[in-house]
Amino acid sequence: MEHKFGEIFDNMRKLKNILVSGGAGFIGCNFINFLLEQNIDFTGRIINLDLLTYAGNISSLEEIEKQFGGGRYIFERGDICDRTFVESILKKYNIDTVVHFAAESHVDRSILGPEAFIKTNVMGTFTLLDAVRNVWKTPEGGFRQDVLFHHISTDEVYGSLGETGYFTETTPYDPRSPYSASKAASDHLVMAYAHTYGLPLTLSNCSNNYGPYQFPEKLIPLMILNILEGKPLPVYGDGKNIRDWVYVEDHNKAVWTIMKNGLTGEKYNIGGENEWENIKLLQVLIDLVSEKAKLNPVKVREKITYVKDRPGHDRRYAIDCSKIKRDLGWKQDVSFEEGLNKTVNWYMTNDAWVKNILSGEYLKWIEKNYGQR
Repeated sequence: MEHKFGEIFDNMRKLKNILVSGGAGFIGCNFINFLLEQNIDFTGRIINLDLLTYAGNISSLEEIEKQFGGGRYIFERGDICDRTFVESILKKYNIDTVVHFAAESHVDRSILGPEAFIKTNVMGTFTLLDAVRNVWKTPEGGFRQDVLFHHISTDEVYGSLGETGYFTETTPYDPRSPYSASKAASDHLVMAYAHTYGLPLTLSNCSNNYGPYQFPEKLIPLMILNILEGKPLPVYGDGKNIRDWVYVEDHNKAVWTIMKNGLTGEKYNIGGENEWENIKLLQVLIDLVSEKAKLNPVKVREKITYVKDRPGHDRRYAIDCSKIKRDLGWKQDVSFEEGLNKTVNWYMTNDAWVKNILSGEYLKWIEKNYGQR
């Protein structure tokens, strides 16, 4: 039986053996924590496939390893571009679900070195898609009826908005950076595999995530740590670029909702409905961190430094997430005030995690314990 667009197999989509690509990264590790520690309707097994590059940190899953390691949680270090390895993992663990988080994701890095983004985001996605197409196929030419591939993407594929308007699922793609172009390409591959081969797929495009375990090159953790350390607070251009922010746990609840109930072949936008100018967000962070760390916010504000804008800097992103709310019943549960408070508290109480991942010692430990791939 071939999967059709708009179908959902409620009695079949049990999601027993989930392969999480990039599960040691920021959103991926939070997803694994969410499923195993908080989610009562998932009783299956998670296989975390991650290469453990600079932004992937296996220590983010220490408690998961202690509680579930070897049983409901298994870690496999490997490259999603390695077709032979990927297929071996799919077969070894009888994977019925892939949720694809693995990606190079920092725009600044894509401007400086775009090749890695093309390899991971485009070729890596292609390799995963073609591997599952091969492993999940049936002798009749269709696919197993208990399988799903969910692809995680970004609102940046849509380009830049003016002062009004929102990105919807039908907004034309208009990527402006090597990062967003690579993600747009991966989105198109995913939908092409749905149209051409009938591969059972869902896709989501999310706004900016924030929360625990985020690598400190991103705006919110970078500013929190720089405030605490008395370092300059660099702001691109005039600081009036606008982003929509969603707490990582709310994003992962949306992803899980789509995986369980989303229609095959459909895409869903996930947003926070929470727009902030970068400079105004920084002002809020200065007040919050200063209060908690007993700093003088006036002195901290003196550290704000306006720097040359990055090339092709999109002015505004804003997500219309009415489709997932209307069709699947998802909503945001964490207010921005609550989410920022949780995030600041986490970075202030996890100094060892921050120092470890930034020191270079973490990557040395990985090579010692997991070897090179």
